[in-house]
Amino acid sequence: MTTPATDALTEKPGRSPANRSLERGIEILRAFRPGSELLGNGELAERTGLPKATVSRLAQTLVGSGLLQLDAATRTYRLAPAVLSLAHAMRSGSRVLAVAAPHMRALAERLRINVGLAAPDRDEMVYLESIRYARRVALRHVVSGQRVPMELTSLGRAYLAVAPGRQRQALMGILARRRGRQWPVLKKEIDEACADVRSRGHCAASWQPEVVAVAAPLVTDDAIYVFNLSLSTVESPAAISRELGPSLLALVERVRRELDRRDPRGL
Repeated sequence: MTTPATDALTEKPGRSPANRSLERGIEILRAFRPGSELLGNGELAERTGLPKATVSRLAQTLVGSGLLQLDAATRTYRLAPAVLSLAHAMRSGSRVLAVAAPHMRALAERLRINVGLAAPDRDEMVYLESIRYARRVALRHVVSGQRVPMELTSLGRAYLAVAPGRQRQALMGILARRRGRQWPVLKKEIDEACADVRSRGHCAASWQPEVVAVAAPLVTDDAIYVFNLSLSTVESPAAISRELGPSLLALVERVRRELDRRDPRGL
């Protein structure tokens, strides 16, 4: 659901009725997540905060434009194949991903670890690429397009360390309201992670049992990306940070240098 705080995360130069309809249509598309493949008007209204009549009208428009499909038997909607085509166009057109992917794969194979690249989307991080080469068998599988919580992960905390001040303030407000009583402990962990990024260039976190990830940001002229290295282990985040931190920073620097070499403006 959109809120004034989430609106504050992006600059909106002007709002006409057409713009509002477009924004609301995008909110309907955003409501679909793994595990929520079929959604009816009521569920879409609940997830977006829009009136059911508005949802019904916009969903029909999205069906007509080929971005949603109607399941006639259940009167629910699913994302249409055109959405996958858009995602493929994004991946194939990403210069950062084109530069980073070979270096990520080489590092994953050399160290036998998992290497990921993510970007922020509102209060979550979205994987652009995930190369899985774990030392131990893990039950968790991460794929491109998967979302993870910003406040719990090394990816999200590394992003918060370098996010523009206004965006960071808005995000921290959203996260505080969502986490309630958990927030004081989480805020302390986030602040410590941000301090680590500023002093050492990376931070570590373990938000799932026996999985530790180390993350470092890549700031370009027009976007912020975050790389991470992760593995299944019983070692502490501090130990893994010492072990993998130098390799992670070297990866980020290699990608940054190659981007600068290809385009002096960065991207």
